[in-house]
Amino acid sequence: MELSTIRLKLPIIPKLQNVVILFLLFIFLIATAEATEYTVEPISSDQFGVPINGEKVVEVQVIEIPYWQFLLWLVTVNILAAVDLLYSKRIIFSIAGYKIVNSKNVLDNPSRLNIYTYIKTNPGAYISEIVGNVGLDRESIKYHIKALEAQNKIEAYREGGKTRFFENNFTYNEKEIRVISVLQNVMNQRIIAEILTCNCNTNIALARELGVSRATISWYIKNLREIGLITETKEGRNTIYRINHVYELVVEKHIKQLQSSYNN
Repeated sequence: MELSTIRLKLPIIPKLQNVVILFLLFIFLIATAEATEYTVEPISSDQFGVPINGEKVVEVQVIEIPYWQFLLWLVTVNILAAVDLLYSKRIIFSIAGYKIVNSKNVLDNPSRLNIYTYIKTNPGAYISEIVGNVGLDRESIKYHIKALEAQNKIEAYREGGKTRFFENNFTYNEKEIRVISVLQNVMNQRIIAEILTCNCNTNIALARELGVSRATISWYIKNLREIGLITETKEGRNTIYRINHVYELVVEKHIKQLQSSYNN
């Protein structure tokens, strides 16, 4: 495990500083809105209020800043100091030997890169499958997957109590993710391939061709129908299974890819 990795996300700090500074500027402008510019010069005598050149003498109005404004300023200064201290933790953790994970260096870790590469080349992989092929324990896999998800390198698809992972670069749309997930199961592959080619499209024919019971076929068909990949129509006494036209092109594409990989 990469125990020396700590992720810090502090994107809001610069914005917070800007907001606080603008707020303080606003308060300062309110406090000084009625201030007047004066030129202060020493008088030639000790007598108070005597003009020097016959000009009119006006006593300067003293503007007092309310105590609450002083307290607000004091608190704000302390908050800004704390924010600066928190922001500097990036440097502190770097000096201490910790590495901050971000989108640019998330794949620098060899184990994490290995997991990402496996998911990229095996879309729809789940944790048990990754554990069996990557050579890491389950907890390590989960740790690295969380880091990859946090940096938007992969995305999770959850259906039927199982979580599968895909590369997150808009390579797959929602339909493809659903079809790929379904085709991870070998029996689903065989049933869908038979229905797609119209070789077998009834319960009896599928059971005979695949060498399983009719009850088994019914169970798989029920799941495929609930997902939306299979439709049923009554023709006389038979129930005919067909690929949902919404998914037909996607199913055909990925069935061909699977068959091609088996041939190679």
